[in-house]
Amino acid sequence: MDVLTHNWSLYGKGLLGTVELTVFASLLALVLGVLMAGFRVAPVGSLRVFGTVWVTVLRNTPLTLLFFAVLLGLPRFGVALPFNVFAILALGCYTSAFICEAVRSGINTVPVGQGEAARSLGMTFGQTLGTVVLPQAFRTVIPPVGSTLIALAKNSAIAGSFSVVELLGTYKTLNELGYSIIWSFIWIAVGYLIVTLTISALFNVLEKRWGVAR
Repeated sequence: MDVLTHNWSLYGKGLLGTVELTVFASLLALVLGVLMAGFRVAPVGSLRVFGTVWVTVLRNTPLTLLFFAVLLGLPRFGVALPFNVFAILALGCYTSAFICEAVRSGINTVPVGQGEAARSLGMTFGQTLGTVVLPQAFRTVIPPVGSTLIALAKNSAIAGSFSVVELLGTYKTLNELGYSIIWSFIWIAVGYLIVTLTISALFNVLEKRWGVAR
């Protein structure tokens, strides 16, 4: 317990950093993921191509490489932002590809007749997608989206290697202070468990309220 009780502030800053990365990157991933899912089912060919390229490239790019590209590459082009913002961009864009595929699979479960009926009433593609298709698809994609965001929370540990304050990075300071590396990692693991269980509990509530009965 000494590792934890003597380093409340250090663990607190690390946990807060992980929570911030998770929350903001999740919001970015959800927005981009839903947008790309809309692109992938759009009647416009150029949008479908863009969505397909986005998903294919990001899903097949190692996350660490993406961090290098964003945190070290963008500043070379004059883009100057705090490292935690760069980390949010990398995490959010990477995860959006997986969110996109989860949402697209949900869209495909909605009967085709629903969209045809909406279009027969004069709705545009955007109106049909936003008011008819996505609300129905949302019920089926709650579990996979929740699992994807849990993975995002764990992936945020990579940010510590790029001077971003987060939970895993606290072990370096603790190691320098002479604390047991085993107990340091145990308390770090507890912190991640708190974050992931919170996300899991939130999506369990959403699934019980709006999910499809199985």
